[in-house]
Amino acid sequence: MFVVFDDMQYTKRDWRNRNLIKTPNGLRWLTIPVEVKGKYHQKIKDTKVADKYWVKSHLNALEINYKNANCFNEVWEWVEGIYLNCNYQFLTDINMYFIQAINEFLEIKTEILLSDNFNLHDDRNMRLINICKELKGTAYFTGPSAKQYLDEQLFNKSGIEVKYFNYSKYPEYNQLYNDFEHGVSILDLIFNMGDQSKLYIS
Repeated sequence: MFVVFDDMQYTKRDWRNRNLIKTPNGLRWLTIPVEVKGKYHQKIKDTKVADKYWVKSHLNALEINYKNANCFNEVWEWVEGIYLNCNYQFLTDINMYFIQAINEFLEIKTEILLSDNFNLHDDRNMRLINICKELKGTAYFTGPSAKQYLDEQLFNKSGIEVKYFNYSKYPEYNQLYNDFEHGVSILDLIFNMGDQSKLYIS
């Protein structure tokens, strides 16, 4: 199970509305402009797109920088179609739409749920623990940065093992432009490897 945890506060300069691609001049952010009200007290799920022209901007950047990729001709119509059919106003809806499309391409069958399907506790740790319990989960997988705030003992007392993703073991593939970069959009992999992309996903 993958739970999209969008009941949390939206934060700027994060990965929720942007991602990196490679260009001849180095890495470049592809950003979805969003409306941020006040001092970031809005939830991720309440965050709306500020400018509908982001789709055209992304497509232009992707075409210019990946037109010489090995599998560009093979996948461009699919990528372009995803973008052109993305008519959502809220960031969560956009992210869910892209995640589901890419999962289908990569043949990833993981079920995806939204956090507002659950009874959410006020405490950050108990919120996650209760989601795991509702799903009858015995392990909680998260990114390494969560080590800063997770109370692992609390999870263990609830019979839930905490496991941290290791992002360093993905195999390298033939990228454009200079040295290999791990921290880029999945689209980089797809443009370069096409239907072989799933072989590079752990």
